[in-house]
Amino acid sequence: MAHYFTGAFMIISELLAQNESKTLEFKESTKSLQKIIQTIVAFANTAGGTLIIGIADKTKEVVGLSDVLQEEERLASAVADSISPQLFPTFQLYTLQNRDLLIVSVSHNFGPYYIKSKGLEGGTYVRLGSTNRLADQQTILQIQRLQEYKYFDEQPNFSCPLAEINLELAKKLFANLSKDFTPQTAKSLGLVVSYHAKELPSNGAVLLFAENHIDYFPDARIKLGRFLGLTKSVFLDHFDVEVPLVIALDQVLAFVRRHTSTAIVIGATKHTEVPQYLDFLVREAVTNALVHADYSIGGASIQVAIFDDRIEITNPGCLPLGLTMESALSGISKLRNRVICRVFRELKLIEQWGSGLKRMREVCQQAGILEPKFEELGNFFRVTLYHEKHKQLDTEELDKPIIEYLKKQKKISPKKAQALWAVTPRTTSTRLKKMVARGILTEIATGPFDPKKVLMLK
Repeated sequence: MAHYFTGAFMIISELLAQNESKTLEFKESTKSLQKIIQTIVAFANTAGGTLIIGIADKTKEVVGLSDVLQEEERLASAVADSISPQLFPTFQLYTLQNRDLLIVSVSHNFGPYYIKSKGLEGGTYVRLGSTNRLADQQTILQIQRLQEYKYFDEQPNFSCPLAEINLELAKKLFANLSKDFTPQTAKSLGLVVSYHAKELPSNGAVLLFAENHIDYFPDARIKLGRFLGLTKSVFLDHFDVEVPLVIALDQVLAFVRRHTSTAIVIGATKHTEVPQYLDFLVREAVTNALVHADYSIGGASIQVAIFDDRIEITNPGCLPLGLTMESALSGISKLRNRVICRVFRELKLIEQWGSGLKRMREVCQQAGILEPKFEELGNFFRVTLYHEKHKQLDTEELDKPIIEYLKKQKKISPKKAQALWAVTPRTTSTRLKKMVARGILTEIATGPFDPKKVLMLK
């Protein structure tokens, strides 16, 4: 007999309305036990996640499990026997449409977790989009650094002499803000680290202040490009920024300004220049890329691509392990580069931890501009900025697709309404409630959480 938990129906309904993702997967049964174990390992190593067993993964049909208690015991034993180090996911049983489901919730933990029989290198999986991928050596090292509370940019760099770190540049930048920069400051910021009684620059110091940091990190450059039209087929201009990261932002912004337009708004007493893209948005997106790029990844650089209709800012490294897109957009931050973040904050290049993405959306909403698009693309993170004004649909325009559908089909489910609007389940629920309150629709349901609820025209 399945047991119920607080808010379970709402949670299940919201999950079923979503597609498989970095933190969500559906399985029809436990027959593919090895793949389920891979998913649990990948969830634990990446950002946590929820696995719902008893749901057809392609159609999301509720098929249920014939003996959910036996399946729970079988899977719990497999987790205990197959995964190292020991992992403790939460198992919950739930009944939906008279069919039993098994819900496995996995939290993100400091691993790396791996399948014992395959060993660390052959059995460590991470989540990329809605798929499980075997972790490469760099990813395993990144997970191990988190376990030891170490960051790549905090580690000593054994190749670059300390003398090549431009500490005079640091003093000048700090002096511009009326701040002192002393040898002790360099140590407290993690720019200079001790290793066997010897002082060495950290990787962060090399990236931030070494004039020739490209000699040590060949891909730590920012590739800028202006393209003709909407694709990368034809270059109009390109430039590689190779100066120390701490002063790279100005060169990037200058390139963007040079290749985007500025409108002149004529006022009563003075004229105002209005850039095609708000300076705040470009600055925030580029700064985000500089601060959160994974500089341990070889063969990948930060890229800023300008098209006729948008700007794409892409950096190597998806969201830091343990962070989901939803939490990032809500203002939660998880550092990938602690030294770089500290220096940028001290120099007022960033203001508040984790607020960047959220503030970008808010600024666009206030300005009536299309909101930025945030994407994880494999092992990369991309922010796309638009300059078009957001078309505000009036109430009648929003209602129209639902009303037209109901004239033909007589009734509509919340899931179908969501598909017609192409919005989130929460937005769908809000809009339908407003249509009911305005007397356009009537709701047919046995209760507020009836999974078979439909709506009809009054």
